[in-house]
Amino acid sequence: MSIFSIFANNDQTPVLSTEVTTGLWSPDETGSLSAVYTSSIQKDISGEYFYDLYNLNPADTSNNAEVQFSVAYGHVNGGGSPILDSSVLGGQSVLPTQVIYSQYRNILLTSGSKFTFGETESNDIYAINISRARMKQAVDPGNWELGLSGSNGVRTFVDDFGVSNTVSGNIIASNVYNVRSGSLTAGSASFANDTVYGLVFPDYGAIILHPAAISASVGFTGTFGTEDGVTTINGPFAPYTGSAATAYQYQHEALYRSISGSMFRGSPFVARGVEKVASKNYSVYLRYDEFNYTNNPSYYTTTSDGKREILNVFKDNPITYITTIGLYNEQNELLAVAKLSRPLQKSKDKAALIRVRLDY
Repeated sequence: MSIFSIFANNDQTPVLSTEVTTGLWSPDETGSLSAVYTSSIQKDISGEYFYDLYNLNPADTSNNAEVQFSVAYGHVNGGGSPILDSSVLGGQSVLPTQVIYSQYRNILLTSGSKFTFGETESNDIYAINISRARMKQAVDPGNWELGLSGSNGVRTFVDDFGVSNTVSGNIIASNVYNVRSGSLTAGSASFANDTVYGLVFPDYGAIILHPAAISASVGFTGTFGTEDGVTTINGPFAPYTGSAATAYQYQHEALYRSISGSMFRGSPFVARGVEKVASKNYSVYLRYDEFNYTNNPSYYTTTSDGKREILNVFKDNPITYITTIGLYNEQNELLAVAKLSRPLQKSKDKAALIRVRLDY
């Protein structure tokens, strides 16, 4: 009455990995996001630091608005932030844009480094952070396109995945690419110019843009058109250029307005997520004399003295129906369960060979 069998080496295949890509945005994992919305409640709480952008208007309680990504602006010295009253931190003010720059620098760069785009070291950054729930394992490099709109019109940006280009700066992540002016339809060989507009860190879901380069290309000043998808009056604001932080300028609102304006003009945020799925196959061989008995109560009867016995009909001709196979480790801990599509009859007259595929 076998309870379990130990896999031999030739009962298992090597682990195989497959990359699976899906659209990044909700609902239904679509690959193109054509409108974004902010939440007035969230802006009041953490708007000095970042904006969460939703796929639907969160003010409409009848829909299921979900955060797709966040935008933020960071300055190494706190430029663009208000001068705050002294806090509990030794009487020092904590400037929101300085916090943002420091946070991304600590995560993505070596200690003390600044973000470098091409050969240009920058004191400020725009940050786009994809929601973790949306990107799964990583943003698919070479398979995203961001449109930005300003007084110079709409510009689209991609990364240089697949092109032999060196990324500058003291970067911690090994998987990082330059952001270039171009489009998915034109391909990586057709960049508009050699300017590096930012860096993308696929494993972190982060796109870090160079404000000066983006502003020069897109035009983050003045008015443009009659509609920008956000307001009918003002275009995006310029990145911080002053020498002192005297008033909060909502620098990341410039990026939000630019993205929303681009979408309004028919240039969506196109992106896909990627995750590696490891697979391993197990050959489960059930011999004629194995697994012909079960602990199912219907297989037994209780005698008058309270003992449990196998029903007479199964004593000489035991029959079971296999519905589930469990995979255990050496400590007898259940790790995975495989369900058969239909019960499989097993008896002394029948052997069985079942292939179990484990994806993780």
